[in-house]
Amino acid sequence: MKALVPLPPLRVLLFLLVLLGAFVGLIYLLLPHSSLHLPSALDITFWIVLIILSKRVAVTLPFNASMSHAYVVALAAITLFPAWLAAGLVFIFSLNKDFGRPGYTWYKDIFNRTQSGLATVLAGWTWSWTQAQLGFHPYLLEAAGILAASLVYFLVNVGSVTYIIHLASGAGLRKVWFENFSWLWVSYLVQAPIGLLLAKAYQIPLVWGWGGFTVLFMMLLLYFSRFYWDEKVKLEEAFDTTIEVLVATLDAKDSFTRLHSERVASITNSIAKRLGLDEQDVKRITYAARIHDIGKVAIPDSVLLKPKKLTAEEFALIKSHPAKGLEVLRPMLRRLSKDVQGVILHHHERWDGTGYPAGKRGEDIPLWARVVSLADAYEAMTAGRSYARPKSPEETLNEIIMLAGRQFDPQVVKLFEDLWHEDLIWKDREEFLRRYISPVQLSELPSLSPSEPASETLPTSSSKQLGPS
Repeated sequence: MKALVPLPPLRVLLFLLVLLGAFVGLIYLLLPHSSLHLPSALDITFWIVLIILSKRVAVTLPFNASMSHAYVVALAAITLFPAWLAAGLVFIFSLNKDFGRPGYTWYKDIFNRTQSGLATVLAGWTWSWTQAQLGFHPYLLEAAGILAASLVYFLVNVGSVTYIIHLASGAGLRKVWFENFSWLWVSYLVQAPIGLLLAKAYQIPLVWGWGGFTVLFMMLLLYFSRFYWDEKVKLEEAFDTTIEVLVATLDAKDSFTRLHSERVASITNSIAKRLGLDEQDVKRITYAARIHDIGKVAIPDSVLLKPKKLTAEEFALIKSHPAKGLEVLRPMLRRLSKDVQGVILHHHERWDGTGYPAGKRGEDIPLWARVVSLADAYEAMTAGRSYARPKSPEETLNEIIMLAGRQFDPQVVKLFEDLWHEDLIWKDREEFLRRYISPVQLSELPSLSPSEPASETLPTSSSKQLGPS
């Protein structure tokens, strides 16, 4: 039986209809003002092939995103063809490789096509207007035109993605923009001349009397350079996998800590949602909870697994694991937000200031660290240790309530108490271990690596991508 694709929220579908209506309306308005002289069938076919290839040959970026050179091809097309024709080709032939497969998310595909087509038609109109209205030297005129067209493409392309992520996830517009896309405008403007060069190379053949050969050679160079970026991404993914293995190894060392990080992450996820964090932050804090103890890989097993009371020197070594966590993660710190780093460093601070490593107190302790601290304590107390029997969920809840205002943030404790009474899966440790589902992976994080235009994921149940081309 073919799986049904769940629909996005109504507000997302309405926004999609508005974009589609705007795109169709602009095409209709531009048609009467276009030249009747159309490019040859060879010209159109060649650029159709480039559009298809540029969309299908993409490099996967961290955090479930991807990038392609469709933007460069679209810019080249608007300098060669009427705006309506370039946009129409982009809309029709930006083929989704999953078209027709089970789970194909048609609405995401339509959104990607529509926002790309709308960005192309407005960029094309901008190009035409600058060439007709500005009285610059021809070379300056083309440079100004392609930069203006690129800026318009950027604003429409990224702006529509920012807004639909806001509608789907509830994240603030400012937050979505600055965390994911604010850096992209430089990359768009830098790549804009490449689109113009492609168009010029097609118009002025350099070899064998046809410009297509030169364009293909230039595209080959672009994709060859991308190979190195792809290798960089693979290296980062390998590092991510290593972190996952280290976390699993930590949990496997001691029967008392089996799936400790997973359960802490599950509790943290519930509290974060009740706090009202948006979808992106819920994923980030859940991931932070999974790796909060990563620094313990640098602690000798003789100390970490000691069944007796620790000496002062041994306890000092244990207390160093938050700082060691950041040392272990140093190669990927630029990919971790300050909030995630704060969890790793400060999840053993106490509300009254008697915690470690910095002795922070009250609201000086990062909120995310306060949440993970409580989740960590609940898991540890109900799991027990070689030197302490496990407590029942009821005993642990009562102890946490008594420690509100001393060890834990009173507001977080109140939210936790409300959640506890809802009988969520993490409440009982044995039940959690029986019903445990695979952990949150690093690749589910929504952040983007700031280097090139990328496609952002629409936060729904499907993982298909949409966004800036």
